Amino acid sequence: MNDLAQKRAIWIGCLCALGSETLFGLSYVFTKNALDMASPIDLLAGRFIVAFLAMRLCIAMNRIRIDLKLKDKKSVALVALCNPVLYFLAETFGIAWTTASESGAFLAGIPIASLLASALILKKKPNRLQLIGICITLCGVLWTVFAVGMKASFSVIGYAMLFAGVVFYALYGVFVEKLEDFTSVEITYIMIFSGAVFFAIFALIHAWIFKSFTFSLALSDAKFILAVIYQGVGCSILAFFMSNHAIAKLGMNRLASFIGIATVVSILSGVIFLKEDFSKAQILGALLIISGVYVANYKQ
Repeated sequence: MNDLAQKRAIWIGCLCALGSETLFGLSYVFTKNALDMASPIDLLAGRFIVAFLAMRLCIAMNRIRIDLKLKDKKSVALVALCNPVLYFLAETFGIAWTTASESGAFLAGIPIASLLASALILKKKPNRLQLIGICITLCGVLWTVFAVGMKASFSVIGYAMLFAGVVFYALYGVFVEKLEDFTSVEITYIMIFSGAVFFAIFALIHAWIFKSFTFSLALSDAKFILAVIYQGVGCSILAFFMSNHAIAKLGMNRLASFIGIATVVSILSGVIFLKEDFSKAQILGALLIISGVYVANYKQ
């Protein structure tokens, strides 16, 4: 690859990373009110079912092409197992059993875990600027989380689930980077298919055990339907695709620096659309996150 093509690939990767994290950050607005009508498991099931149906429609209309013949499906199945299945499962219950500040602090460790996973599994060590930039981003996320006040739940199970979620996300990133035979669209399709099957079954079991059928009731609520559509099409299809494409173009070490952008977007979207407060401490945290992304990708 010549210098021009390499620079173009890096720019495309950076734009995809920014796009995916922006979409993830905006999901906060859509899901906050939707959870008043249904459980997180119901929302996850609806999200991935909608995403799967949307992708099947695109395939039927020849908008996208999926060719999984003669390809090692075990390797991509490992990606789908880590994310969305295990990551979302751990994150959902981890957040439910801990406080917002605790979950935010734990999940802020994803970039560091990603660097460690990349170094140990892929034998790719981050350079000095990447390491400095990601540390700045981590400080920014933690500062932003603690700016709203730190509350402790002392839930050992909750902490364990959040820690597991961080590990699964890091493994997802390095496993995607190892894939060579699959396109970003094919990886996204398998991830969404796995999420739709798993969370649909999980939601049915949850409803049967607890005799809770909130999903059917939530279908009459416009906010819930809008949240499911946004998360299904925006987060599951577009954001997953751009994230997978960014990993292919940039590698997990560089993508890790962009993860904090979702925190900035979620704060700004809360201020703009939900009229939430935005403190000076949160502004400083947002500036630290953006600075970390810039440093990690400076002249690379």
